[in-house]
Amino acid sequence: MRFASSSTRWTTALLLLTAALACGAPPTGELPRVTPADAGFASERLEQLGTVLEDYVTSGSLPGAVVMVVRDGAVAYEEAVGFSDAVAGTPLATDAIFRIASQTKAIVSVAVMMLQEDGALLISDRLGQHLPAFDSTTVAVPREDGGYDVVPANRPVTIRDLLTHTAGIGYGYGPGGDRWAEAGITGWYFAHRDEPVRATIDRMGALPFQAQPGEGFVYGYATDILGALVEEVSGQTLDDFLRSRIFEPLDMRDTHFYLPPEKESRLAAVHGHNREGDLILSPEGPGMNTQGEYVNGPRKSFSGGAGLLSTARDYARFLQMMLNGGTLGDARILSPASVALMTANHVGDLMGGANGFGLGFQVRLDLGAAGQPGSVGDYGWGGAYHTTYWVDPAERMVVVYFTQISSFRPVDDHAKLRALVYGALES
Repeated sequence: MRFASSSTRWTTALLLLTAALACGAPPTGELPRVTPADAGFASERLEQLGTVLEDYVTSGSLPGAVVMVVRDGAVAYEEAVGFSDAVAGTPLATDAIFRIASQTKAIVSVAVMMLQEDGALLISDRLGQHLPAFDSTTVAVPREDGGYDVVPANRPVTIRDLLTHTAGIGYGYGPGGDRWAEAGITGWYFAHRDEPVRATIDRMGALPFQAQPGEGFVYGYATDILGALVEEVSGQTLDDFLRSRIFEPLDMRDTHFYLPPEKESRLAAVHGHNREGDLILSPEGPGMNTQGEYVNGPRKSFSGGAGLLSTARDYARFLQMMLNGGTLGDARILSPASVALMTANHVGDLMGGANGFGLGFQVRLDLGAAGQPGSVGDYGWGGAYHTTYWVDPAERMVVVYFTQISSFRPVDDHAKLRALVYGALES
């Protein structure tokens, strides 16, 4: 097996860049493709990814998965293994559409930064300046007897608090959770809601939050609120804003809040495990079938926190834009300064020594504390259906990993994915 030298890989990358510039680098189309060796990987090591993922499918741990590795702007590896529907035996294809859940958050965070670049807001703004329902908020403080007191927030919530998940807003659980349940707002799933997302978000403003603003990392509805903010400031629905300002310029042709009927057959089914540990089809939300409201629901609630569907191809294009400093081809989404701000740590040590959090992304701070292969400064996140992704600027690399499972059964595939990708790097 021949492995490309560093000079060969850089020559390949230069030729790809020259060709793109010569043709005007259109935003539409596909990312270039190179061999693993030309991207600086040991071919047989990178291809071991498929073998390991097949083992997870054979063991019943996963129904299937799609993985894409992009380096220097070119696809070095793309593979689909297993099944879109493991019960029916439907093979999984690389163009399968997945529920990406919280991977929606990164896209909506980018939308907020675009509005800052437009001069329409500042992330230091009080949230109530744009969404009056949040002008005065409260916090549920636990008591020793198991109850809680509701007190005024120590300060106003800012947009930056939402971007960093330090606004104190959970998913309707914890202190004050009974009031969230009474309001019908718990959990991250919005697709079944028969009302515009703004109506749901406005009701949140009167409910007690789970922590004081700025005092902790509390993961929850922050980015759903940001989605309503985008609608208020832009004058468009979140669907229209994302489509016109991000999806169409980046040619993210299969990224939607609700699936067009003609694409229904490409939607990967949600799986889980029964008590015996067998792989089964799993409802994706309360009272929903496997395909759920993303196919046949009300189509009214655009969840900025967890509502999107996408493909590995589309999401890789979004991440490559971030890695490029805000551009892909002729499409400029953000400035390099905004990308740098989004991928810096904004939360101090609130997440522990290994990682921090930026504006929509977790950021690696300490390689040794993390205990996994990667680079200081790599950033990413994941979704509720076991999807994950990361961007490694030091290695000029994007990795997207999509599967579709919601289960109590632990799977170590994310850690194996990192070990295999970095273990295959040669230069």
